[in-house]
Amino acid sequence: MNGSARTRWIVFGLLLIWLIFTLFPLWWTYTTAFKPPLAVMDGPAYVPWIDYSPTLAPLGEIFREERGEIFRPIIASTMIGGISTFFAIALGAMAAYALVRFEYRVRLLSGVIFALGGVGGYLLFKAVLGFSDMQAFGLAFVVALALAIYANRLPLPGPVLGNNDVVFWFVSQRMFPPIVSAFALYLLYSRLGREGIQAIDTLWGMVLCYTAFSLPIVVWLLRDFFQALPVEVEEAALVDNVPRWRIFLEIVVPMARPGLIAVSLIAFGFVWNEFLFALILTSGDWPTLPITISGQASVRGTEWWSMAGTNVIAITPMIVVTIFLARMMRSGLMLGSIR
Repeated sequence: MNGSARTRWIVFGLLLIWLIFTLFPLWWTYTTAFKPPLAVMDGPAYVPWIDYSPTLAPLGEIFREERGEIFRPIIASTMIGGISTFFAIALGAMAAYALVRFEYRVRLLSGVIFALGGVGGYLLFKAVLGFSDMQAFGLAFVVALALAIYANRLPLPGPVLGNNDVVFWFVSQRMFPPIVSAFALYLLYSRLGREGIQAIDTLWGMVLCYTAFSLPIVVWLLRDFFQALPVEVEEAALVDNVPRWRIFLEIVVPMARPGLIAVSLIAFGFVWNEFLFALILTSGDWPTLPITISGQASVRGTEWWSMAGTNVIAITPMIVVTIFLARMMRSGLMLGSIR
């Protein structure tokens, strides 16, 4: 055996060891979900029909809700994930397309004016004019935004940010520690509750949270995909005086459908698996699957077979999504959407 062949076998062996190492938790979870309690408590049992006899009893207990609710968390996770993914893709696709086809020039000083106008407007409306907190916040935001847009049209001194800077700003929103955003969002939702607008533990509150949570990754991925689309088709439509909104809806969106599907699955996966925001912003009416799994400890002790069964229900859709995405990437359907 020559040196190159030996090297290939060594690399193959190392990769095989790594594959076993990464797949073992999945194997252990799936096998435990079909073990009877005695097979779990008596010690390690690895291979079904050899070390133990598989049974559907643990899954039956889960679907009969003998270990707690399961259907409501599944419905909640599906609705929250589906609706927030839809809004994230709809808003993110428009933002990504605009960042590819139009040139933006945002003056840094206008951002400073927006921040100062927001803080000053809030203090003015709250302390001087006597508006409530949320009224003062809403009015200050509108006034500050109008001031910033007007100021951006003026020849202000200082740096001017372009499209790449705007994209970096989107991506930077995911660089914050999640607990910072979650805590701030909880305070905002609590304040809304005191104003009579219930946001904590509601469908719309979770959808709003996860739409904002998904937008940065959606804009980032779709921007690369739109850049790979041929611009000549759009230019031909512009020559025929086709409005931009029709070009986007009738030409760009159909051409971008594979990328939109792929990014939708990625965004849905992020929302489906997210734990921290759901832990802080829900209390019982809209529990998601990660929260249900984390609270499965029984008064009779930790029933690993039941916890493994619930995990199987939670991770199987994401495994299917991963396989589907891998097939799309291998077949080239995603073009340049993910690099």
